[in-house]
Amino acid sequence: MDGASIVEQLMTPEGRADPYPLYELARGLGPVVPCGPDLLLATGYGACHQVLRTPGFLVADAGMREQWEPDFADHPAKLLLSRSILESNAPGHARMRSLIASVFTARRVAALEPAVTAAVHVLLDEMAAQGAGGGPVDFMDGFAHRLPVGVICELLGVPPEDRYRFRGLAADLTATLELIADESELAAADAAADELAGYFTALAARRRARPEDDLVSALVQVAAAEPGRLSGQELLANLVLLLVAGFETTTGLLGNALALLFEHPGAAAALRAGTLSPAGLTDEVLRYDSPVQLTSRIALADGLTAGGVPVPRGTGVLLLLGAANRDPERYADPARFDPGRRDSQPLSFGGGPHYCLGAQLARLEAAVALAALPARFPALAPAGRPERRDRLVLRGYATLPVALG
Repeated sequence: MDGASIVEQLMTPEGRADPYPLYELARGLGPVVPCGPDLLLATGYGACHQVLRTPGFLVADAGMREQWEPDFADHPAKLLLSRSILESNAPGHARMRSLIASVFTARRVAALEPAVTAAVHVLLDEMAAQGAGGGPVDFMDGFAHRLPVGVICELLGVPPEDRYRFRGLAADLTATLELIADESELAAADAAADELAGYFTALAARRRARPEDDLVSALVQVAAAEPGRLSGQELLANLVLLLVAGFETTTGLLGNALALLFEHPGAAAALRAGTLSPAGLTDEVLRYDSPVQLTSRIALADGLTAGGVPVPRGTGVLLLLGAANRDPERYADPARFDPGRRDSQPLSFGGGPHYCLGAQLARLEAAVALAALPARFPALAPAGRPERRDRLVLRGYATLPVALG
């Protein structure tokens, strides 16, 4: 099986459900291999790490996509995300990111720990009430989604009464990040983009008139004071991105973590006993079953290489982060789940100028939640067959039924 065949298989329902055997087949061809005209596939940790941090490798931005996709501008979902830092390159990316980072600071995130802890215990109380009759509770619906959406909405300044509406909208919008989205998925994504844009337009207007202590107010004030640094469309796109990215991947991380603890009772016992660090467990979940499985870059400079392989200008590189995180050249016994690993540094949050702004927040939420869960429910156990989301790029569970014990 060649690189192109492997990518084709990854896009099937079976490949999306369990991509890891296909990653191993790809790795057998080399750390970087051709997978079509002007397209390479990278599975090696070193190669992916290099591409993410080399300035000549860029993301596909709006200008590029308008050339390749004649109907690109006809899709509000694609257009909205293209105006955010996710799909922008220098100098616009650095301009927008520095502004967002100036208000989405490490200090502000660290100060959230008491609020995150309080939110975790409220949700555990609600799970206990829901499961009081002995019936199963869906961990994804009752906890893994609600924790990060509550935290990012609190940070942004989204009122509590509005937060219920975002789960479906985010799921619809992020279909555009997959390698292939069909017409029905694109239509749903476009509708979600319109609704989210309308919501944040109204919220930004309210905060402009009456600022509060939240990220929307801070960004609105900076944009008003320095319109050359952030246009109205860019403000809107990045607010939507902060919301969606703020909980989609963390939801996947929490679900993947609990499923792995069920599969590895020794790790669960160590976590309950306090001999396993929740932070170490989080890193190993990110490495072993990353909520973000792949990303891509395009070579737009001469003389670039990836893993020792020349990458001509104009060549795209699919970075299989899920494969790189299991590279035997980087990790001993990489197919073994080992929360005691040292110096893990998985590539799940990307790297270089596009390193995830919310990485610290995701790690904080996961560490607090994974410490509290076994303490509150020491007999927590699976209560039925979980269901994976039918996605490749954003990997996680749709449902994960549990018995509280």
